[in-house]
Amino acid sequence: MADNASDKNLPAISKQVTELVLAGSISHAEQAFAEAAEQHGDLAVAEVLQNIPPHVTALHMAGFDGGKLSLATLLVPPKAWAESLAYIAATWNEDMIEDDPERIAESLFTHIHGVVFGTEDEERRRELLQEASATDHGATAFAIVFSLAPKEMLEVAGEVISKGSYITAQSSSDSDIVPLAVALAQASEDGWDRALFELFPEFRHSADLADAEYSDDPDEEEPAVLQRSTKELLYRLRKQVPSTRSTTARGPRRSIGTGIFS
Repeated sequence: MADNASDKNLPAISKQVTELVLAGSISHAEQAFAEAAEQHGDLAVAEVLQNIPPHVTALHMAGFDGGKLSLATLLVPPKAWAESLAYIAATWNEDMIEDDPERIAESLFTHIHGVVFGTEDEERRRELLQEASATDHGATAFAIVFSLAPKEMLEVAGEVISKGSYITAQSSSDSDIVPLAVALAQASEDGWDRALFELFPEFRHSADLADAEYSDDPDEEEPAVLQRSTKELLYRLRKQVPSTRSTTARGPRRSIGTGIFS
């Protein structure tokens, strides 16, 4: 637990971080987290992340992808992260959704993978996956990532049916997405099914999905398996973004959907 001194400072730190993030000063907000961790411990940072609005957490964490790491990535409480995923689509540029949806999906994968596998604590990892996949927006977020490797997801579905919780992250593919899919299936059967059926809406039973075949024929006009495209899923998540009551001033460094946060 945070000590008494840090308890008194947490509201001020939360206010500071919120104002910095909404102003577009992601690096300064991260510095505030680092100073809080140094002075009061990691649990103080986790408590701040629990208390700041989820759309602020989404904005902050969206500023870290690729090789960049954030303290929020390592310390965000599972429930707070799950709530923030509802807002992450508001950080996407609509032109990029149209022109380069795979790039957004890859960035989302990097984000989710970084949070889930940023810890060696199996219990925390399981809680992160359970909380995130228990919501409609979480299921859509996972489906977006899985849409980058639909054939591999069908293969994992078959493995889940035949092996259940004993499934391993082995696959005929070297896709980095497979270990995340396996981890989700191990952590939450319901969460795995929700994400899978969001990607493949015509299937209502895992056994049917496992028996499906994904065509390798590039000349085939219609896919053998009906799936939602990455772009369609991106828009589905965007429509699930809740509105917030606060009208926030945003700096020019961020490109955010008009009016979503107002």
